[in-house]
Amino acid sequence: MITKDKIDEYIDKIPPTPKALKDTLSLLNDGQLIKASKIAQTDLALSKYLKNLVNKPIYGFSHEVKDISQIFGILGVSGSQQTVYNYMTTLLSPAKWLLFGLNTKSFHELQARLSKRWELILKHLDIEDKNLISSITILPASIIVSEALFSQKVEDVKLLRSTKNLDYNTILTRLCGMGLFDICEQITIKWEMPKEIGELIQASSGLKPSCDEQINLLAKWMHLLLFYELSQPIFVEAGLNDFVDFQVDFVSDIYDDFAKLMEIG
Repeated sequence: MITKDKIDEYIDKIPPTPKALKDTLSLLNDGQLIKASKIAQTDLALSKYLKNLVNKPIYGFSHEVKDISQIFGILGVSGSQQTVYNYMTTLLSPAKWLLFGLNTKSFHELQARLSKRWELILKHLDIEDKNLISSITILPASIIVSEALFSQKVEDVKLLRSTKNLDYNTILTRLCGMGLFDICEQITIKWEMPKEIGELIQASSGLKPSCDEQINLLAKWMHLLLFYELSQPIFVEAGLNDFVDFQVDFVSDIYDDFAKLMEIG
Protein backbone atom coordinates (compact mmCIF):
# COMPACT_ATOMS: atom_id res chain seq x y z
CA MET A 1 0.00 0.00 0.00
CA ILE A 2 2.79 2.41 0.87
CA THR A 3 6.19 1.86 -0.69
CA LYS A 4 9.60 3.05 0.43
CA ASP A 5 9.69 5.13 -2.77
CA LYS A 6 6.52 6.96 -1.69
CA ILE A 7 8.09 7.82 1.64
CA ASP A 8 11.30 9.02 -0.03
CA GLU A 9 9.18 11.09 -2.41
CA TYR A 10 7.35 12.69 0.53
CA ILE A 11 10.58 13.55 2.33
CA ASP A 12 12.03 15.02 -0.88
CA LYS A 13 8.99 17.28 -1.18
CA ILE A 14 9.61 18.83 2.23
CA PRO A 15 10.65 22.37 1.36
CA PRO A 16 14.08 23.58 2.44
CA THR A 17 14.09 26.04 5.30
CA PRO A 18 13.35 29.56 3.90
CA LYS A 19 16.23 32.03 4.21
CA ALA A 20 14.41 34.24 6.74
CA LEU A 21 13.87 31.21 8.99
CA LYS A 22 17.45 30.03 8.61
CA ASP A 23 18.75 33.49 9.48
CA THR A 24 16.36 33.77 12.43
CA LEU A 25 17.43 30.38 13.80
CA SER A 26 21.10 31.19 13.25
CA LEU A 27 20.80 34.44 15.20
CA LEU A 28 18.84 32.72 17.98
CA ASN A 29 21.52 30.05 18.16
CA ASP A 30 24.03 32.86 18.73
CA GLY A 31 21.79 34.39 21.38
CA GLN A 32 21.08 37.53 19.33
CA LEU A 33 17.42 37.96 20.24
CA ILE A 34 16.87 41.51 18.95
CA LYS A 35 18.43 40.84 15.53
CA ALA A 36 16.50 37.57 15.26
CA SER A 37 13.19 39.32 15.94
CA LYS A 38 13.90 41.88 13.21
CA ILE A 39 14.53 39.13 10.66
CA ALA A 40 11.45 37.22 11.81
CA GLN A 41 9.29 40.30 11.20
CA THR A 42 10.17 40.18 7.48
CA ASP A 43 8.31 36.86 7.14
CA LEU A 44 4.63 37.80 7.36
CA ALA A 45 3.43 34.21 7.69
CA LEU A 46 5.88 33.56 10.54
CA SER A 47 4.85 36.79 12.27
CA LYS A 48 1.18 35.83 12.09
CA TYR A 49 1.91 32.37 13.44
CA LEU A 50 3.94 33.74 16.35
CA LYS A 51 1.12 36.09 17.35
CA ASN A 52 -1.55 33.40 17.12
CA LEU A 53 0.46 30.82 19.04
CA VAL A 54 1.72 32.86 21.98
CA ASN A 55 -1.68 34.44 22.59
CA LYS A 56 -3.28 31.07 23.31
CA PRO A 57 -4.56 30.71 26.92
CA ILE A 58 -1.93 28.10 27.81
CA TYR A 59 0.78 30.78 27.55
CA GLY A 60 -1.01 32.79 30.22
CA PHE A 61 -0.59 36.35 28.91
CA SER A 62 -3.24 38.71 30.32
CA HIS A 63 -3.10 41.03 27.29
CA GLU A 64 -2.67 40.26 23.59
CA VAL A 65 0.96 40.41 22.52
CA LYS A 66 1.41 41.71 18.97
CA ASP A 67 4.97 42.99 18.63
CA ILE A 68 7.45 40.33 17.43
CA SER A 69 10.37 41.79 19.38
CA GLN A 70 8.19 41.72 22.50
CA ILE A 71 7.17 38.12 21.80
CA PHE A 72 10.82 37.07 21.42
CA GLY A 73 11.71 39.01 24.56
CA ILE A 74 9.02 37.22 26.57
CA LEU A 75 9.87 33.77 25.20
CA GLY A 76 13.63 34.18 25.47
CA VAL A 77 16.17 32.56 23.17
CA SER A 78 15.14 28.95 23.83
CA GLY A 79 11.40 29.60 23.68
CA SER A 80 11.75 31.65 20.50
CA GLN A 81 13.78 28.95 18.79
CA GLN A 82 11.21 26.35 19.81
CA THR A 83 8.38 28.48 18.40
CA VAL A 84 10.16 29.00 15.07
CA TYR A 85 10.60 25.22 14.73
CA ASN A 86 6.90 24.83 15.54
CA TYR A 87 6.17 27.16 12.64
CA MET A 88 8.39 25.12 10.31
CA THR A 89 6.36 22.04 11.21
CA THR A 90 3.16 23.79 10.15
CA LEU A 91 4.67 24.25 6.66
CA LEU A 92 4.13 20.51 6.22
CA SER A 93 0.48 20.64 7.31
CA PRO A 94 -2.22 19.66 4.80
CA ALA A 95 -4.73 22.26 3.62
CA LYS A 96 -7.46 19.82 4.66
CA TRP A 97 -7.14 16.95 7.11
CA LEU A 98 -8.67 13.71 5.80
CA LEU A 99 -7.58 11.04 8.28
CA PHE A 100 -7.59 12.98 11.55
CA GLY A 101 -10.32 15.37 12.65
CA LEU A 102 -7.93 18.29 12.94
CA ASN A 103 -7.80 21.80 11.54
CA THR A 104 -5.31 24.64 11.76
CA LYS A 105 -6.63 25.83 15.12
CA SER A 106 -6.61 22.44 16.85
CA PHE A 107 -3.20 21.53 15.43
CA HIS A 108 -1.74 24.79 16.75
CA GLU A 109 -3.37 24.01 20.10
CA LEU A 110 -1.57 20.67 20.19
CA GLN A 111 1.74 22.37 19.40
CA ALA A 112 1.23 24.93 22.15
CA ARG A 113 0.28 22.32 24.76
CA LEU A 114 3.23 20.07 23.95
CA SER A 115 5.64 23.01 23.93
CA LYS A 116 4.62 24.49 27.26
CA ARG A 117 4.54 21.18 29.10
CA TRP A 118 7.86 20.11 27.60
CA GLU A 119 9.36 23.32 28.95
CA LEU A 120 7.89 22.44 32.34
CA ILE A 121 9.48 18.99 32.17
CA LEU A 122 12.91 20.31 31.24
CA LYS A 123 12.74 22.89 34.00
CA HIS A 124 11.84 20.09 36.42
CA LEU A 125 14.91 18.19 35.21
CA ASP A 126 17.14 21.30 35.40
CA ILE A 127 17.90 21.18 31.67
CA GLU A 128 18.34 24.47 29.78
CA ASP A 129 19.68 23.23 26.42
CA LYS A 130 17.78 25.19 23.73
CA ASN A 131 18.12 22.40 21.17
CA LEU A 132 16.49 19.94 23.56
CA ILE A 133 13.74 22.47 24.24
CA SER A 134 13.08 22.65 20.49
CA SER A 135 13.02 18.85 20.09
CA ILE A 136 9.36 18.62 21.08
CA THR A 137 8.39 20.45 17.89
CA ILE A 138 9.10 17.33 15.81
CA LEU A 139 6.47 15.15 17.52
CA PRO A 140 3.54 16.89 15.80
CA ALA A 141 5.38 16.26 12.53
CA SER A 142 4.75 12.53 13.03
CA ILE A 143 1.03 13.28 12.95
CA ILE A 144 1.40 15.25 9.72
CA VAL A 145 3.48 12.44 8.21
CA SER A 146 0.78 9.91 9.07
CA GLU A 147 -1.90 12.13 7.57
CA ALA A 148 0.08 12.70 4.38
CA LEU A 149 1.09 9.09 3.76
CA PHE A 150 -2.31 7.60 4.53
CA SER A 151 -4.50 10.32 2.98
CA GLN A 152 -4.94 8.44 -0.31
CA LYS A 153 -5.84 5.22 1.52
CA VAL A 154 -7.97 6.52 4.37
CA GLU A 155 -10.61 3.80 4.22
CA ASP A 156 -8.02 1.02 4.08
CA VAL A 157 -6.24 2.45 7.09
CA LYS A 158 -9.48 2.81 9.04
CA LEU A 159 -10.33 -0.80 8.22
CA LEU A 160 -6.96 -2.00 9.54
CA ARG A 161 -7.48 0.09 12.66
CA SER A 162 -10.92 -1.37 13.34
CA THR A 163 -10.21 -5.02 12.53
CA LYS A 164 -6.64 -5.34 13.81
CA ASN A 165 -6.67 -2.62 16.49
CA LEU A 166 -3.26 -1.41 15.35
CA ASP A 167 -1.74 1.99 16.00
CA TYR A 168 -0.69 4.10 13.01
CA ASN A 169 3.02 3.61 13.60
CA THR A 170 2.61 -0.16 13.53
CA ILE A 171 0.51 -0.01 10.36
CA LEU A 172 3.13 2.08 8.57
CA THR A 173 6.00 -0.11 9.78
CA ARG A 174 4.27 -3.28 8.63
CA LEU A 175 3.43 -1.83 5.25
CA CYS A 176 6.81 -0.41 4.31
CA GLY A 177 9.36 -1.30 6.98
CA MET A 178 9.76 2.29 8.13
CA GLY A 179 7.97 3.88 11.07
CA LEU A 180 6.75 7.40 11.72
CA PHE A 181 9.66 8.20 14.00
CA ASP A 182 12.15 7.03 11.37
CA ILE A 183 10.60 9.50 8.95
CA CYS A 184 10.60 12.28 11.52
CA GLU A 185 14.31 11.69 12.07
CA GLN A 186 14.76 12.28 8.35
CA ILE A 187 12.91 15.59 8.73
CA THR A 188 15.37 16.68 11.44
CA ILE A 189 18.19 15.93 8.99
CA LYS A 190 16.42 17.86 6.23
CA TRP A 191 16.11 20.85 8.57
CA GLU A 192 19.73 20.50 9.70
CA MET A 193 18.78 20.03 13.34
CA PRO A 194 21.41 18.58 15.72
CA LYS A 195 21.91 14.82 15.44
CA GLU A 196 20.89 14.31 19.08
CA ILE A 197 17.37 15.57 18.25
CA GLY A 198 16.83 12.79 15.73
CA GLU A 199 18.11 10.26 18.27
CA LEU A 200 15.77 11.62 20.93
CA ILE A 201 12.76 11.45 18.59
CA GLN A 202 13.58 7.85 17.73
CA ALA A 203 13.94 6.91 21.39
CA SER A 204 10.65 8.64 22.30
CA SER A 205 8.78 5.98 20.33
CA GLY A 206 9.65 3.64 23.20
CA LEU A 207 10.84 1.08 20.66
CA LYS A 208 14.42 2.23 20.07
CA PRO A 209 15.97 3.21 23.41
CA SER A 210 19.15 5.25 23.22
CA CYS A 211 22.50 4.19 24.64
CA ASP A 212 22.90 7.76 25.91
CA GLU A 213 21.53 7.89 29.45
CA GLN A 214 20.27 11.48 29.29
CA ILE A 215 18.63 11.08 25.88
CA ASN A 216 16.93 7.90 27.04
CA LEU A 217 15.60 9.65 30.16
CA LEU A 218 14.26 12.56 28.12
CA ALA A 219 12.71 10.11 25.66
CA LYS A 220 10.72 8.54 28.49
CA TRP A 221 9.29 11.93 29.49
CA MET A 222 8.56 12.76 25.85
CA HIS A 223 6.81 9.41 25.35
CA LEU A 224 4.57 10.04 28.35
CA LEU A 225 3.89 13.63 27.33
CA LEU A 226 2.74 12.56 23.88
CA PHE A 227 0.25 10.10 25.37
CA TYR A 228 -0.87 12.57 28.01
CA GLU A 229 -1.75 15.22 25.44
CA LEU A 230 -3.26 12.90 22.86
CA SER A 231 -5.58 11.53 25.56
CA GLN A 232 -7.17 14.96 26.02
CA PRO A 233 -10.83 15.05 24.81
CA ILE A 234 -10.16 17.41 21.88
CA PHE A 235 -7.52 15.06 20.45
CA VAL A 236 -9.36 11.83 21.26
CA GLU A 237 -12.25 13.26 19.24
CA ALA A 238 -9.81 13.97 16.40
CA GLY A 239 -8.83 10.29 16.34
CA LEU A 240 -5.33 10.72 17.75
CA ASN A 241 -5.71 8.32 20.66
CA ASP A 242 -3.64 5.15 20.25
CA PHE A 243 -1.46 7.04 17.77
CA VAL A 244 1.49 4.89 18.77
CA ASP A 245 1.64 1.92 21.12
CA PHE A 246 2.12 2.93 24.75
CA GLN A 247 5.29 1.26 26.06
CA VAL A 248 4.50 0.78 29.75
CA ASP A 249 7.76 -0.89 30.72
CA PHE A 250 9.80 1.83 29.02
CA VAL A 251 8.35 4.60 31.22
CA SER A 252 7.39 2.77 34.43
CA ASP A 253 10.28 4.20 36.46
CA ILE A 254 9.25 7.84 35.89
CA TYR A 255 5.47 7.50 35.60
CA ASP A 256 4.68 8.68 39.15
CA ASP A 257 6.97 11.70 38.82
CA PHE A 258 5.36 12.59 35.50
CA ALA A 259 1.84 12.35 36.93
CA LYS A 260 2.73 14.61 39.86
CA LEU A 261 4.32 17.20 37.57
CA MET A 262 1.28 17.30 35.28
CA GLU A 263 -0.91 17.95 38.32
CA ILE A 264 1.21 20.99 39.10
CA GLY A 265 1.41 22.24 35.53
